Amino acid sequence: MDWFPLYNSLRIALISSVIVFFTGIASAYYIARLHPVLKGFLDVVLTLPLVLPPTVVGYFLLVLLGPRRPFGEWFLGVFGAKLIMTWYSGIFAASVVAFPLMYRTARGAFESFDETLAAAGQTLGLSDIYIFWRIRMPACRQGILAGAVLAFARALGEYGATSMIAGYTPGRTATISTTVYQLWRTDNSELAFRWVLVNVAISAAVLFAVNLLERRERKNHRRQSPGKGV
Repeated sequence: MDWFPLYNSLRIALISSVIVFFTGIASAYYIARLHPVLKGFLDVVLTLPLVLPPTVVGYFLLVLLGPRRPFGEWFLGVFGAKLIMTWYSGIFAASVVAFPLMYRTARGAFESFDETLAAAGQTLGLSDIYIFWRIRMPACRQGILAGAVLAFARALGEYGATSMIAGYTPGRTATISTTVYQLWRTDNSELAFRWVLVNVAISAAVLFAVNLLERRERKNHRRQSPGKGV
């Protein structure tokens, strides 16, 4: 059994998760503070990949990154590398489809944050950076964590956009999802089912770890709650 699809899927999911973690948090933080009209417009634009068919997302990526398109042609001329039909092409696809999950959950967490805590920090002379990382983020960590896990799971299972922009080449661009489809298409259902089990096991392990973290967080919160034991 060739384990390259597992390795490739994990590295694509991990890299894209890191990308959408920071871009999603930054976008959610700043957009939540904008005028409602502008915020609504940007919400539509940034959330659109969540509701579009993955193949449509893949089409737009091909239009943007293809070697005969302005940006793809420029990148090829400057760096001598194509942005499609390579293993890292999957990062673009996974990042685009996973970003809305991170953005929406982070924005919801920031909007539920008690701004009086930030105002209190400002009166004490704390910097905005300190308030963000030491007050706002810890208070919103449940939503941030949920968004990060959902983004990773979505990136790990991405197929439609990835198949269009990265294709399927064994040992080069194959992921678990594209491998399952190719094995099923060639009547190798037994091996396809093994890869399905691998994907389910990874996803279940991630969700189980998150449940443990949430349980530990609730225990710590009860320990630190005032009036305990009264």
